[in-house]
Amino acid sequence: MLCVVSCWHRVESLGALYLSAHTHLLPAVIAPAGRNSYTDGPPLRNEMRLYSFRFGCVLAILSLASISWIISTPSNEGSAAPDLQTLYRRLLAAEEQAGQMGQDFRSIVERLKNMSRAANATNANATNATRTGIIPNLSFLWTETIGLQSKNAGPQMFLQPNIYLYLPHLKLHPDSLLPNVLLGQGRRGVSIVLGIPTVKREKQSYLISTLGSLFYSLTASQQQDLLVIVFVAETDSDYVASIAETIKTNFPKQVQSGLLEVVSPHQHYYPDFTLLRETLGDSKDRVKWRTKQNLDFSFLMLYAHDKGRFYVQLEDDVVAKAGYFNNMKTFATLNDSKQWLFLEFSQLGFIGKMFRTGDLPMITEFFLMFHKDKPVDWLLDHILWVKACNPEKDAQHCTQQKALHKKRYKPSLFQHVGLHSSLPGKVQYLKDEDFGKQTLYQVHSNPAAEVSSSLKHYQQHSLERAYTGKDFFWALTPIKNDYILFNFTQPINITRYLFRSGNVETSADTFYNTTVEVLPSNASARVAASPSYYRESDKGFIIIGAFVDGLAAGDIEESLQPISALRLLVHSDADVWALLSEV
Repeated sequence: MLCVVSCWHRVESLGALYLSAHTHLLPAVIAPAGRNSYTDGPPLRNEMRLYSFRFGCVLAILSLASISWIISTPSNEGSAAPDLQTLYRRLLAAEEQAGQMGQDFRSIVERLKNMSRAANATNANATNATRTGIIPNLSFLWTETIGLQSKNAGPQMFLQPNIYLYLPHLKLHPDSLLPNVLLGQGRRGVSIVLGIPTVKREKQSYLISTLGSLFYSLTASQQQDLLVIVFVAETDSDYVASIAETIKTNFPKQVQSGLLEVVSPHQHYYPDFTLLRETLGDSKDRVKWRTKQNLDFSFLMLYAHDKGRFYVQLEDDVVAKAGYFNNMKTFATLNDSKQWLFLEFSQLGFIGKMFRTGDLPMITEFFLMFHKDKPVDWLLDHILWVKACNPEKDAQHCTQQKALHKKRYKPSLFQHVGLHSSLPGKVQYLKDEDFGKQTLYQVHSNPAAEVSSSLKHYQQHSLERAYTGKDFFWALTPIKNDYILFNFTQPINITRYLFRSGNVETSADTFYNTTVEVLPSNASARVAASPSYYRESDKGFIIIGAFVDGLAAGDIEESLQPISALRLLVHSDADVWALLSEV
């Protein structure tokens, strides 16, 4: 009898342990249809407690029934009293089963605790940022328990596939999937999102010139319909902060307007790369490099998946062709009703691959599933094979079907310019032959003038050639009081002027703190016009404009006509060379 009481106490304690553990954990993961399990509060918690109480009652009844059956079983000798030895053996077996059930319950409780901590950490860290739209909702990456109501079997639960299956180390750090947003305004709803992963390079960095190339030819409306995301794929916080500061210094208006965002991963996002196996005959360093690239692309795509209509993957060492945005948007819109996995705007590797943002979760899950096995461009081709190819058909049929799921735009809109790869020690001379020649200057028919400058031009890129439409003007670093002078043969009426500095390949070589000045031929016009509209400069010149973001353009008042000369005057020392691509 003592054994019976002892067993009952064990079962009773076990039931109490289960109930106490699940009363506060189950509501965090089990939710009826239409209710958010993390935010709806007390009604859901009470409902889950009732569920836990019912489950405990069932467990207690079953335990009591088992003990009653044991007591009621007759002995081998047919006596009315039970065989104590048989009863004892059965109690030991029941106790062993109860112990196993206890281990199972404790395992479930621990898993529920981890899930609850992960959800709480996600909500706590992301609440403020999500309100402002900066940090996207990445909750679909976490384990998600779904309850289904069956007509006959009652509630059934299963776990959706999630990133923890492929990156189990993330379970140790529940907030490791939260992006670190360094710069950005939370822009959404654009037509095109450009994703640019960048890493620390041993040699030259091309990131600033790449961004300058992308921003160079954009119109005001295009800037409103585009989002550029730079993913600094490093965990060194000092390096990440320095890159963000450099970008903010070079492109303050793009950051302020929301056109440009900079994000980085959590310090625990990456796994231990020393545990990787060498495959495909690649060295340990190359296996690590390609594995990390898969993880970088996946993180960036998941971050961008709900920010626009189309997503384009780029690299941090490319230049863009003028007009690329309009060409991409037009081509994508024309083909939007057709079946395709991606559009190609470059023939090199992963550069210029465009996807529908709705396809990004599927694509990234495939990348994560095989991130340790193959390079990312190979994995993309495998997705194509899965979608298009019939294993019962030959290779030629497969190639034809795959071509239907990818469409190529020509000429290429992006050119690879980096010489030193992000893989240490690798030098690459990759060039897209379909890119063609860039338009590096704009030709105009200008009035006859004698041109001169205090700036020293580089090679054949002289001011005379630029003014006559044969080349662009490229000068060594300007200093204060350097000038460019257009002295007209005869005084003429000039209604409008435009000077564009930099070009698509050297967008950083622009004029800063430089004014546009005119010399009216009529001395009385200088006196009359300067107090009302303009400021006077030296030698009779009047300041009528200045370079802003590499461009100086405007109209010239009738009161200043006719004009004898026009001058560009530098007011401070520059840090870079200066280039005029349009006069």
